[in-house]
Amino acid sequence: MGTGPVILFLFSTIMKYTQHHIKIIKLGTPIVLGQLGNVILGFIDTIMVGHYSAEALSSAGFVTNLFNLGIVALIGFSYGATPIIGAHYGRKDDDKVGASFKDSIYANILCGALVILIYTLLYFNLHNLGQPEELLPVMRPYFLAYLFTMPFIVIFNSLKQFTDTVAATKTAMWAIIIGNVTNIILNYLLIYGVCGFPRMGLTGAGIATLISRIVMIVIMYILIKQQKRFSIYSKGFRKHSTRMGEIRNFFRIGTPLGLQMGMETASFSLASLLMGWLGATELAAFQVMCTTGSLCFLIYYGIGAAASIRISHYRGRGDWANLHNCANASLHIILAMAAILSIFIAVFRNELAAMFTSDSSIQVMFTALLVPMLAYQISDGIQTNYANALRGIEVTKPLGVYAFISYICLALPTSYILGFTFDMGAMGVAYGLPFGLTSAAILYYLRFRKEIKLNTAIKPHEQQQTANI
Repeated sequence: MGTGPVILFLFSTIMKYTQHHIKIIKLGTPIVLGQLGNVILGFIDTIMVGHYSAEALSSAGFVTNLFNLGIVALIGFSYGATPIIGAHYGRKDDDKVGASFKDSIYANILCGALVILIYTLLYFNLHNLGQPEELLPVMRPYFLAYLFTMPFIVIFNSLKQFTDTVAATKTAMWAIIIGNVTNIILNYLLIYGVCGFPRMGLTGAGIATLISRIVMIVIMYILIKQQKRFSIYSKGFRKHSTRMGEIRNFFRIGTPLGLQMGMETASFSLASLLMGWLGATELAAFQVMCTTGSLCFLIYYGIGAAASIRISHYRGRGDWANLHNCANASLHIILAMAAILSIFIAVFRNELAAMFTSDSSIQVMFTALLVPMLAYQISDGIQTNYANALRGIEVTKPLGVYAFISYICLALPTSYILGFTFDMGAMGVAYGLPFGLTSAAILYYLRFRKEIKLNTAIKPHEQQQTANI
């Protein structure tokens, strides 16, 4: 085989994906920046709290990881709007886009009410979760502040999924950035008690988070009202009478997504619980590790979410060829980011540790825990990509089953066995996490490949070459 055909093959392959790469990056960059805003906020929160006291850092780590389970589950549930609204958007059915947006708000509120009830019951049982007794008085006010933020998270999720799915990803980005700036300023004022404000420590950080969530919703509302592009959906929103059938459809699609993301987060949250059994130092170091790891995950998820939006548009048009290429292009970008971020974190591990805390024992533990964290980056990127791809084609029911197998049946028992049965301590608990992420990556990929083969075999006549949508 001569060099000519090889060059032609490489060129055609590059061109096959380049348009998808460009469009995913263009759509996904605002999502990633918004996600980075949340991560940076988490970094700054942890740094500010860590320099306030080691007790505050440990307490914040436990409460944050506990709430991450519910928050991520609610975000996952709200992602059920993408395949529904996205398919209408791909077919340019503006009235149905507005109607489905209205349905999604009601569905998210009902799901949010259930989650809030669970956390309310959990608040009254904090003393039964095996955490250090001396941390409970610090944890309780912070827990309450987080609990009060939950209704605002629910509304923001509804607004964000709508604007993202109709390709207006910058709207939520600006709301998140402004909200995070508000949070940082209020953190400084309320944690340390400067400029005449009371010195409230961790409780002040909780109040700052609550106020910033409210600000984000206000900004989202203003931006949606000001942009004319959203007015075409108002007719469908106003005239549509929400029916339980439509809400059940959102629950049918969104519940497996919420379970999938919730169980993934549960593997980290319950690992945090296990760390608390080992001691305050292990819990604090694990919190710093989770904050660092969330940087990588949310970047992957921003790219994956952008691909999911475009995949939902292709599905609405019946274009499975470009849908498949879009998923592959997204994976290329995510794997490149995983390599870059892993190298950066490995090189600057000591500087990262010093940023969060001056406690040398926490720093040493954190740098050790980076080894298992870096070990699962590729798997995390792959499972993120294909979970989003399956979401885009409305194949969500298997995700909950696969997540249960991966995170509950594999990750958590492995963390416990390595950490306590084999007496590996914090390192053993952390090494259990790659098992769940790797198995999830394999299961999601195999299911997506099955769906592609099935649909390209049944509907080849519907595959339009519409990469430029």
